[in-house]
Amino acid sequence: MNSTAEKTIVLTPTAGSVYGFGWGRMKKSFLDLFLIIIIVAAVYVPLGMIESLDGNETPGGTLLKLFSFAYLILLLLPLDLGASWVFLKGVRGEKIDVQDMFSVFENYLNVVLTGLLVTAIIGIGMMFLLVPGIIFACRLAFVRYLVMDKKMEPVEAVKESWRMTKGHANQIFWTGCLAFFVALAGLLCLGVGVIVSWMWIRCAFASMYYAVSELERSKNQPAAPVAEPAVTS
Repeated sequence: MNSTAEKTIVLTPTAGSVYGFGWGRMKKSFLDLFLIIIIVAAVYVPLGMIESLDGNETPGGTLLKLFSFAYLILLLLPLDLGASWVFLKGVRGEKIDVQDMFSVFENYLNVVLTGLLVTAIIGIGMMFLLVPGIIFACRLAFVRYLVMDKKMEPVEAVKESWRMTKGHANQIFWTGCLAFFVALAGLLCLGVGVIVSWMWIRCAFASMYYAVSELERSKNQPAAPVAEPAVTS
C-alpha cells in the first residue's frame, strides 16, 4: 500500500533550518509580507535621496546630515522594527495585517531609544575592530523582536537578547552570511527577485528568534506528572 506523508520542517535554531522554515511561511503570507516590504522600501527612498546630495562641509550639508539622522532614528527604524514584528507574526502562523506594522507607534519612545542604543553599541564595536561589531550585532539580533513581542524597555531587551543568543550566536552569524548569497541571487533575478530575497531573509531571522524562544519554552515547561500505578490486592 502506498502512503504519503506531509513533509514537515523541524524548526531548530540553525541557519539552514530557519531559511527552510522561513521560506514556507513566506509563501503562506506572501501578499501581506510583500506589501510590508514595499512600504519599508518606500520609506527608504527619501533617505537615499537625502544621502545622495553632496553638501560637503557647508551649513546646508550639515543640516542635511542632521535631518538624515533624525529621519533614520525617528521614522525609518521604528517602521523597520514594525515590519519585523509583522514578519514574526507571520512566521508564528498568526493572522497578520498591514496595520500591525504601525502598532510600533504605541510603544514609540521605547522603540526610538532601542534603535539609538543598539546602533550605538554596534557602532562602537565597529569603530574599534570589525569582529566586536559583528559579535555585538549577532548577540543583539533579538532586540527588535523583544521590544514588540515582550514589550521590553531598551536596556532590558538588550540584556535579554544577549542572554537568549548565548550558544546561538554562531548560527545567527551563518544566517547573516547566507543572507548575502540570498540577496545576491535576488539581484541576479532583478526586479521582484530583490524583494523576494529581502522577504526571505527577514523571515529567516524572525524564524531564528522563534526557534530559540520555542526551545527555551520547551525546556522551561514542567515535566508532566507521572501517574502512580494502581494498587491491586
